[in-house]
Amino acid sequence: MNLLEYFERNDKNELVPKIKNGKLFAILKNKWLEAKPEEIVRQKFIAKLIDEYGYSPEQMAQEMQVSNSKRGSGRAQADIVVWKTKKDKIENNRAFLVIECKAPNIKLKLEDCYQGMNYATWTRAKIFAIYNDNELQVYKIDDSKIPILIDAFKPINDIPKANEVLDEKELEKFLQKTREFKGNEFAKLLQKCHNIIRNNDKLSPEAAFDEISKVLFIKIMYERKPKQEGIFSLKQFKKLKDAWEQVRGKSDKVESYMQKLFEDVKEEFKNDGIFEENEKIKLKESTFEAIVKELEIYNLTKTGTDVKGIAFEKFLSKTFRGQLGQFFTPRTIVEFMVDFLNPKEGELICDPCVGSGGFIIKAFENIKDKIENEYRQLKLEKQKEIFKNNEFDDKEKQKQYEDILQRFNKEEEERLKKLSCCTIYGTDANPRMARVAKINMIMHGDGHSGIHHHDGLLNVNGIFRNRFDVIITNPPFGITYNNDIPKVQEDDKFQDERLIEEYKRKYGDIYENELRQVIDNIGKPIRSLFEVGKYTGKSEVLFIERCLDLLKPGGRMGIVLPEGVLNSSDLKKARELFEGRAKIKLIVSLPDEVFLSAGATVKTSLVFLQKFTEEEKKQFETVKEECVKTIKKELNIPILEDELNAIKEKLKNRKEKKEIKEQLKKRKKDIEKEIKKLYKEFEEKIILCIREKFDYDILVADIKKAGITSTGEQTYNELLDLIKELKKLRIYE
Repeated sequence: MNLLEYFERNDKNELVPKIKNGKLFAILKNKWLEAKPEEIVRQKFIAKLIDEYGYSPEQMAQEMQVSNSKRGSGRAQADIVVWKTKKDKIENNRAFLVIECKAPNIKLKLEDCYQGMNYATWTRAKIFAIYNDNELQVYKIDDSKIPILIDAFKPINDIPKANEVLDEKELEKFLQKTREFKGNEFAKLLQKCHNIIRNNDKLSPEAAFDEISKVLFIKIMYERKPKQEGIFSLKQFKKLKDAWEQVRGKSDKVESYMQKLFEDVKEEFKNDGIFEENEKIKLKESTFEAIVKELEIYNLTKTGTDVKGIAFEKFLSKTFRGQLGQFFTPRTIVEFMVDFLNPKEGELICDPCVGSGGFIIKAFENIKDKIENEYRQLKLEKQKEIFKNNEFDDKEKQKQYEDILQRFNKEEEERLKKLSCCTIYGTDANPRMARVAKINMIMHGDGHSGIHHHDGLLNVNGIFRNRFDVIITNPPFGITYNNDIPKVQEDDKFQDERLIEEYKRKYGDIYENELRQVIDNIGKPIRSLFEVGKYTGKSEVLFIERCLDLLKPGGRMGIVLPEGVLNSSDLKKARELFEGRAKIKLIVSLPDEVFLSAGATVKTSLVFLQKFTEEEKKQFETVKEECVKTIKKELNIPILEDELNAIKEKLKNRKEKKEIKEQLKKRKKDIEKEIKKLYKEFEEKIILCIREKFDYDILVADIKKAGITSTGEQTYNELLDLIKELKKLRIYE
């Protein structure tokens, strides 16, 4: 069969149907059909099955229906059906492969493909696939589970080639392969681009990453524009470049089309503060074109977030291991902390030391999964309710279910959009890492708009005090903020008047008040902004107070800290301050090796706190007042203070004799010495008294294996056992 009679090859060398007068030729039906989006996808995939997978038209059929008398009058329809051989099709034997096609703008969801899924299960097909021109999902089918059950479909790598289905043993081996995300391929591609830059332009690993990020943003920006179609390819770049150079004015300050695209990116993302105003691409144009050529096989806006996210994280960990390893919290720790804190839909989540974005991405993914699973279950329940007698050929019931599907998908999309744009926040003082976090969020499904390059100890945009439900972070260790440096700088002020007005409308007067934390303290040491700064300038301790400041009453927090940081004698005052604002819920001591793979040598603990509710705050203050009164009385401090005040009054009397005054001065000195001594005892007793009267359980765990060795290899993970036990206690539910 000459496919090119009805098909032509596109820029990616794929066969696409020729469209004439709004129609295309359906080769399996042998007739012309209206070129609707879904029909174009269907014909394109039929061509793919022939051209790439080796199947013949004689072993395929389009829009088949099946009826099973044992299951009532129910009939299901499949877009494309494939048999192992032409003979199997003629003899109406068991189908081998069933494919359901969707229009390119439809997100692939297995549970939405109810007709194709039923056809596949009823005909005992081995494989079911869904395709929308952007993504292919393939599932093997457990044919012991009929009728439709979502867990009967297990994801696999790909559709087998035509010559692989004839040998039953080889086919079974193929079907036993678990799904391997194609993110591995994408990660290798990113690494290849990284190496091209290092070899051609001799840049450091970090600088090379900066340039890759610029190209990725150009690609994302281009592919997001409604008028643009397809991927950002080298061919498209050269075509656009030629067009630009023809209209380029002599006064145009942009020296190349490559730089012109980057200027467009800076404008597109100007509200995100990703790039500096005068920043440029620091690549040779030949290097830029080589990278575009490598990346053109991916459409980043349409590639699944699982593929992009996994690939990007693998690329990051390999690229920055050693140089910027301190910014990467091991995944086993991230997963444990997020699972324990259990962030929920509608809650605001922040990491003021965001690094590569691991914590907030995991929180985002957990909530996203819950929303998607909720609607998946709702759809399955509606399927059973509406098609209870497997009446899939009932047009009225089909219409009823399609309307429900449309409503569910709209609701789900709105909730996911709100999660993406209005829930996740983070800051990082390192501009490179703020950029990394933004790209990482985009690759995982977005949420990048809340990420800022800014000092995490200072308010900016939507990140201010008493706002967040969940704080989760790994702050910098071992940095000392002195009494003179670092200071709040003029550059720390947010000065975009347009955005300030927008945020005022969004957050109200509280936003303007919170900006004063920076505006009113220009030139002052950052340490002086914090109560705990009176006692220490250690960065990790300042960040504990900062995180408590950011939390709403009742908000919860998880933080990575050096082991025993709040038990050291020089930080006793700091601990007292924190105990007066939050309950310590859990402390997990980690093995030494956990952070060694990231280049850190400090033994760490995970500390989880919950900020007092208003009621708990009142209870604490009441207990504190009672303890102060009791302990002072017990130590006779009030009596001594009364006597001291009386002596001070007498000393003011000029008529007192000199010898009497000397006696009073001596007594005053003795009392002051005694009171000072008693107050030391008082401080120790008051802490014990408050802890005794304001008593609650603090869970402590000592972990010996946390899933990662000092070299980054996997090992047994006791945190998985711990989280199971903690969930039974329902601490944060």
